[in-house]
Amino acid sequence: MVAKESPATQSRRQAYDSFADLYPNSSAPVYKLQFNPKDKTPKYKQIVQSVITDIERGVLKNNEQLPSISELSVEYYLARDTVEKAYRELRELGYITSVQGKGYYVLSQATPKLKILLIFNKLSSYKKIIYYAFLKALGDKATVDLQIHHYSACHFREIIEKNLGKYNYYVVMPHFTQDLDKANYMETLESIPAHELVLLDKDVQELTEPRLSVYQNFDKDICESLENAQDLLMKYNRLVLILPGDGNYPTEIAHGFRSFCVNYNKEFGIKENALQENLQEGTAYVVIEETDLSELVKKVRQSPYELGHEIGIISFNETTLKELLNITVITTDFEAMGYTAASLLLDNQRIKVKNPFYMIRRGSL
Repeated sequence: MVAKESPATQSRRQAYDSFADLYPNSSAPVYKLQFNPKDKTPKYKQIVQSVITDIERGVLKNNEQLPSISELSVEYYLARDTVEKAYRELRELGYITSVQGKGYYVLSQATPKLKILLIFNKLSSYKKIIYYAFLKALGDKATVDLQIHHYSACHFREIIEKNLGKYNYYVVMPHFTQDLDKANYMETLESIPAHELVLLDKDVQELTEPRLSVYQNFDKDICESLENAQDLLMKYNRLVLILPGDGNYPTEIAHGFRSFCVNYNKEFGIKENALQENLQEGTAYVVIEETDLSELVKKVRQSPYELGHEIGIISFNETTLKELLNITVITTDFEAMGYTAASLLLDNQRIKVKNPFYMIRRGSL
C-alpha cells in the first residue's frame, strides 16, 4: 500500500509538475544534497551540514552558484522557509554569499583539503606506524579522521552509514571476524563508490570495480619467506605455527605455512598458543603473538636446548624488542604501506599494489 501524501507534500509536488511543464528543457540542479527525509535531524540543518561538508570536500568550489531556493524546494519537496532558513544560516557562518537578482554562491577562500576517513580493524604498534606514515605522506593536503571497527561487520556498517558522503576517501582495513551472520561486510564495501574506497593491508577479490588497494598476500608471503630461509630451516625436521584461535588473524597465514611444509616434506603442527607446548629438539616455531613469543623464549631458557640450534623461532612483525632479543622475524613494511597508500591516493590512482614482505635473519633461527 502506498502511503498517502500530506496536503503540503501534494502542494509541493504540484509545484514541481508546474515547474516541469513551464520549463520542459530545464535540467535539475547540478548540486545534490546529502539529504534524508527520514532523518530526525531538522531538514534545514541537513541542508546546512550537506553544503558545509561538500565545501570542505571540494565538491563545491569557491564562487560556484548554488541551486536557488525554488529549485531546492521543488527538487526535495521542501517548504521555501526551510531552504531560506538554511541559506540564511550558511551566510551567517560565512560559507555562502548572496548576490541580489542572481542567487547564492559559495564563499570559500581557503583551498579545500581532501577529507579522509581511515578505518582500522584495531589499534596496535604496527597500525601506528602505518597511520603516521600515511599522515606524513599526505602532508597538508588532507585531514584524516580515524575510527576502529574491532573486526565487527556490524560496527563497520554503522560507521559507513553514518559517514557516507562526508569524505572524499574511505581507507579501510577489511579484516572481519565478528557479526558476519548479522551484517554482510561486502554489501557495506560495495555501498562506497569505487573511486572513494581504498583497501589497506588486505585485498578483497570479490570487488570487481577498479579501486586502490595496498595489500599483503598472507598466503604467498609466508610461504616464500620460509622458502627463502631453507638454508636455516634444514636443521629442523618439525615446524609449528602458533596461531591464536580467536579468528582475528587471516586464515591465509595457516594456508601458506601448510603449503611450505607439504612442499618441503616437513612434519608440522598448528596450535592456538604456546602455554602447553613441550619443546622437542629439532623444532622451529612460527609465532604470531608476542605473548606466545615470550612464553617460548622462557621455555627455551629453562630447557637444555639452545635457541637457534636445537630450537628455532620466527616471529611475525618487527619490533625493537625483537631486535634486542635477536629474534628472526618475517614482516611487512608497515611504513611503506602507509606511504604508498597516501601517495597513490593523492595521484588519484586505482590500482592494486602488493606491499613488501621480507625476513630479517637473526640468531633465533
